[in-house]
Amino acid sequence: MFLPSSRQAMHSTMTSSSSPVRLLRNQLLQLKMTINLRPAVVVNQHQITRNSTSTTGGIDVEHGRGQWKTYGNVSSYKPGKFQIKTFNKISPIGLSRFSQEYYDVVAEGDGDQAAANAHAIILRSHKLQEHEIPHTTRAIARCGAGTNNIPVARMTELGIPVFNTPGANANAVMELVICGLLLGSRRIIDGVNHMKKLGEQGVARERVEKDKAMFGGREIRGKTLAVIGLGHIGSITARTASELGMELKGYDPGLSVQSALKLPRSLHLEDSLAAAVTGADYISINIPYIKGEGGTHGIIGSQIIEHFKKDAVLLNFARGELVDSNALKEFMDKNDGARYISDFPDDLLWDHKNTIILPHLGASTEEAEDAAASMAVDTIRDFLETGTIRNSVNFPATSMADRPGGTVRFTVVNKNVPGVLAKITDAFAHEDLNIVQQINQSRGDIAYNVLDIDTTAHEDVLSFKTVQERITMLDGVLSSRIIYGLPGTGYARNLEGEYFV
Repeated sequence: MFLPSSRQAMHSTMTSSSSPVRLLRNQLLQLKMTINLRPAVVVNQHQITRNSTSTTGGIDVEHGRGQWKTYGNVSSYKPGKFQIKTFNKISPIGLSRFSQEYYDVVAEGDGDQAAANAHAIILRSHKLQEHEIPHTTRAIARCGAGTNNIPVARMTELGIPVFNTPGANANAVMELVICGLLLGSRRIIDGVNHMKKLGEQGVARERVEKDKAMFGGREIRGKTLAVIGLGHIGSITARTASELGMELKGYDPGLSVQSALKLPRSLHLEDSLAAAVTGADYISINIPYIKGEGGTHGIIGSQIIEHFKKDAVLLNFARGELVDSNALKEFMDKNDGARYISDFPDDLLWDHKNTIILPHLGASTEEAEDAAASMAVDTIRDFLETGTIRNSVNFPATSMADRPGGTVRFTVVNKNVPGVLAKITDAFAHEDLNIVQQINQSRGDIAYNVLDIDTTAHEDVLSFKTVQERITMLDGVLSSRIIYGLPGTGYARNLEGEYFV
């Protein structure tokens, strides 16, 4: 919804004789963001509570909304609450971390307009389209590590942070990798299918001992595992493999200090991918899929596969596109001992005798789904309630100390270009507002600011509408929020030069 800059035009829109508009206006009047020297609502780590020591001057930050049709069914909007829209089936244990007093969680399918005012979106595998994201949306979180199903680049352009849940499913994926190690060591699947045939023929008991030689294999103890990518999943895979008595090699050019500290001391770090796979009996891929030049598409191609041992087992529980299927097929056709185990479909390798393709089971455990949903909810809550950013794939990590008494918190998202921060601070100075504390962080093309504004020197009713509009409409600013306690209010966006509140 685009609102005219003129307040007269805005009020003209809001006083239409249309009954839905009148209904919306009556509801929106309840959103008048007034704090008259009373205890302010402050946010703890996981709970919104009252703090009797935190007071704020008389503040009026009323935000009207535009035409009711932009927001769908107005009866679905609950003033004083954050509205969360979910796609896919999200763990109830995770969603229960949203307080019912301050959050309204609406699932897709509850009605076309049921979550037309969504302040945040949580999803799993749903391929999110831009038309499914209302103008009111402040953030998007995926229950999982990958965000290929979200238009991240476009969200960055719009100033919307996208969050993921790194490590939440690490144990579940690691267990499947270990399962893959065992499946690749012995022809267990072939043996299962053989016994079913013998059972159908009624000769299983007679043939069980005689036919076992057809499915021999090797043990994994003492064998070498190359772990490609040493993040959450890679590091826990390496630790578990070490406990199983395996020798370890690893490669990760972007290895962080935190991840390095989690690695077993016996792991030998290699300086190239080719060196890591050379001599390895098993190779586990645990890296993200990145498109484009310098990305990871087909990174396990002929130039890397030529360094494989003839009986190497490749484990891919990361992304199917990381492997050059043609190159791997050629390798396995020539080397009968080679194996490929994955939980991603492959149109070329699915029926190869040395391939085992599983459903995409990596994170499909109750524990992993609960952990991912809980992490996603906590991340969204921290952002909506305090402006904190963590686990974002497109915004800089940002955290500031709790808002002091007698202040309101202001956040600004802007393009990362010179001069914008100075204009933001000048806008506060113009309104004689003092900045108590602030932080400015940037990442790529985006910058994010959190500022706590002193209100104790203002005894009269102080309107923040003017300064918010002034800041939001600055060249390069994408959106702004006033965080002071009342959920769901205080948000404004600059939509191609139009002021949206």
